[in-house]
Amino acid sequence: MPDTGYILAVCGVVFAITLGLRALPFAALKTLRQSALVKALAVWMPVGILGILAASTLRGAILADPDTAAVACLAVAVTAATHLLAGRRTLLSVGVGTAVYVVLVNVDLTSALA
Repeated sequence: MPDTGYILAVCGVVFAITLGLRALPFAALKTLRQSALVKALAVWMPVGILGILAASTLRGAILADPDTAAVACLAVAVTAATHLLAGRRTLLSVGVGTAVYVVLVNVDLTSALA
């Protein structure tokens, strides 16, 4: 068993490194806040992340069950429409799109329409 002093020293080093790594981005952001690159990233990164997430989800859903391709595309359209019509509220639009997808995949539309 290592000495108490050794354990305290290791904990101190770990604490200092963790604190430094967590504080560094905030210190760098102070100087970058006026940067045109940071402002552009603030606008385009959420859109890019949602686009990649949507493409990945669609690909996975279509490959898993090709019969649900139309349902997945409809859910994406509902998500986009909700996002644009509800004031660009990401959580709301993703939630509504997910709910539409889950409902449409689990409801047999042929028997519901008959």
